Amino acid sequence: MTVSIHPSAIVDPAAKLGEGVNIGPFCVVGPDVTLGDGVRLVSHVAVDGRTSIGADTVIYPFASIGHRPQDLKFHGEASELVIGARNQIREHVTMNPGTEGGGMITRVGDDGLFMMGSHVAHDCIVGDHVILANNATLGGHVTLGDYVIIGGLSAVRQFVRIGSHAMIGGMSGVENDVIPFGLVMGDRARLAGLNLVGLERRGFKKDDIHALRAAYRMLFGPEGTFAERVEEVGRDFGERALISDVLSFIRAKEARSLCQPRES
Repeated sequence: MTVSIHPSAIVDPAAKLGEGVNIGPFCVVGPDVTLGDGVRLVSHVAVDGRTSIGADTVIYPFASIGHRPQDLKFHGEASELVIGARNQIREHVTMNPGTEGGGMITRVGDDGLFMMGSHVAHDCIVGDHVILANNATLGGHVTLGDYVIIGGLSAVRQFVRIGSHAMIGGMSGVENDVIPFGLVMGDRARLAGLNLVGLERRGFKKDDIHALRAAYRMLFGPEGTFAERVEEVGRDFGERALISDVLSFIRAKEARSLCQPRES
């Protein structure tokens, strides 16, 4: 398959282009960019920096990919942005490379949908099948697990972790870590239960979901300290994979304070 470059596009000769790459009108591609097989830049897309974009990813007009991080501590270090395969990156999306203070890399997984105006900041690690709705924003150093959904106009604070299959409601401000399968929402986001709709849609077994709900009630119940409840859930449910994922997330060395349910 041949590479197609519109005459109005500016593509540095040093850029690496895979088979079947399609670069539309008025795009700009820098010298350290790698575009995998079948990547399509629709039009008016700017890709710069040490940026790698995986096969069959499509990027829509006015997206800014791989440009200098919005971090005053960045001094031009040779950091990277690595984007996986089959992503849909819509209009006005911005994604920035890493920094020296965060491991020198921003990484985006496969099969994501990044809707209009969403932002992935420096040093973020984003899993597979993630959806960022319109104008959703990730601060620097945020980690998203697989299948996370961030609702429109929501913002995730720097260094926050959001576990796999969690859902963030629209217009939420997320300041604390969110457990896997959690559902959070609110101006200052609080846990509102589990992402049951997502669990059912992705084919998890009913008995596993029931066990997860029971573990959730125990974990965030009124009895004892949180540390005691974590140990109790581990004893009663630790052999179940979904609950083990939640406990591992809570116990991780990089763990911060967790989103908690709103007090009744």
